[in-house]
Amino acid sequence: MRSHLLNGLTAEHYRRSVTEGVERVAAKLATTDRPFTGVTVDALSPAIDAIDLDRPLGDTTAVLDELEDVYLRDAVYFHHPRYLAHLNCPVVIPAVLGEAVLSAVNSSLDTWDQSAGGTLIERRLIDWTAARIGLGPAADGVFTSGGTQSNLQALLLAREEAKPGRTGWEEGNSLGRLRVFASEVSHFSVKKSAKLLGLGPDAVVSIPVDHDKRMQTVALARELERCASDGLVPMAVVATAGTTDFGSIDPLPEIAGLCAQYGVWMHVDAAYGCGLLASLKYRDRIDGIERADSVTVDYHKSFFQPVSSSAVLVRDAATLRHATYHAEYLNPRRMVQERIPNQVDKSLQTTRRFDALKLWMTLRTMGADGVGQLFDEVCDLAREGWKLLAADPRYDVVVEPSLSTLVFRYVPAAVTDPAEIDRANLHARKALFASGDAVVAGTKVAGRHYLKFTLLNPETRTADIAAVLDLIAGHAEQYLGESLDRAS
Repeated sequence: MRSHLLNGLTAEHYRRSVTEGVERVAAKLATTDRPFTGVTVDALSPAIDAIDLDRPLGDTTAVLDELEDVYLRDAVYFHHPRYLAHLNCPVVIPAVLGEAVLSAVNSSLDTWDQSAGGTLIERRLIDWTAARIGLGPAADGVFTSGGTQSNLQALLLAREEAKPGRTGWEEGNSLGRLRVFASEVSHFSVKKSAKLLGLGPDAVVSIPVDHDKRMQTVALARELERCASDGLVPMAVVATAGTTDFGSIDPLPEIAGLCAQYGVWMHVDAAYGCGLLASLKYRDRIDGIERADSVTVDYHKSFFQPVSSSAVLVRDAATLRHATYHAEYLNPRRMVQERIPNQVDKSLQTTRRFDALKLWMTLRTMGADGVGQLFDEVCDLAREGWKLLAADPRYDVVVEPSLSTLVFRYVPAAVTDPAEIDRANLHARKALFASGDAVVAGTKVAGRHYLKFTLLNPETRTADIAAVLDLIAGHAEQYLGESLDRAS
């Protein structure tokens, strides 16, 4: 069994095995002609359930053969130009190379004595990102597993910063008095984080959005004033720079002004919109982000990195102390005096992958401009897609895109029942997924079912969008025709 351990004696075995795996994946990528096969849970489950995990196959070739049947053949391939569903991106090759390196070396980024240069590379990338945001010389941060964890940590810091010195806090001393303000289309992790942080069920105040799905700052000001007059404590405002459903960007400068006026922590969830930090054309869309107290970025969305690669950034490095605990066996306090850089002092995680290496490899190979150009391309594509939808009488499109998301609904002229139109759109999405010809997402707008394109593949063309719209219409029309036959 020691022959399977990666070490100096098995280096050649490692080379052969990884090469064979890479060749299999490369062949799959080269020959995949649609994003999905349409396999169902019921069809695939028996094959996986039948595998006896207590009877190993003995060699990686046999395992790769089996993997073809249970995973590779039926995987959902984000690199295909007609995968248009969620915030999943095709990945750049330098980052995939970084993934291979970091997995083999297996550094853990919690302490210096487990990572050495890995710690310094991560810190350098945090400084680079903070500078791109404009957070100032005292900024800091740490890589995380994703936007949900980044938002959780940011709100943890905001909670702790809200407690000291607040009028009446010592008398009440109740987490139930804290309030978080976020738009009605903010990420679900805001409410989830509030629950995990022990806040009350009414802790998150939902702020209405305008026609463009951006937070209404007049409503935010009204709620902040109400919070103060009711003797509650405004803990944080979460502004979103790229909502999941619409790609909309809240008015950051105005929100920053209100946060300053009321002394509230400003967090910007830029998990999606962080690609604008490298944009050559659209950086001004997130002007005001530099005034945030904390920022979430997901490199594994708009920086084209493999999952996971995310970070939380803060304006004041001192606030990260709220996530710091010392253990004698890991990061004793003496290490602080000895100026030993331990990333666990900043993180909610302990053992943590060297995900920063992927971004490092990307920037050192392509440069930030190369990443920004790719993101600009998908933003441009969304604009062209919006023009198609706006000119197509079969569809109702919700908003002009700020980033690369399009939300729309098939609206047949001959059908007036909104519920029946809902069913037609739901059917079209499911039928399209089952066919494997394309993958699109769905959401609700004002209680009605809509479809969604999330465009993160620079290889997708306007012709792909037009073809998928025709496929959706075809499936919806077939459903409506069959429904009419059933009714008659």
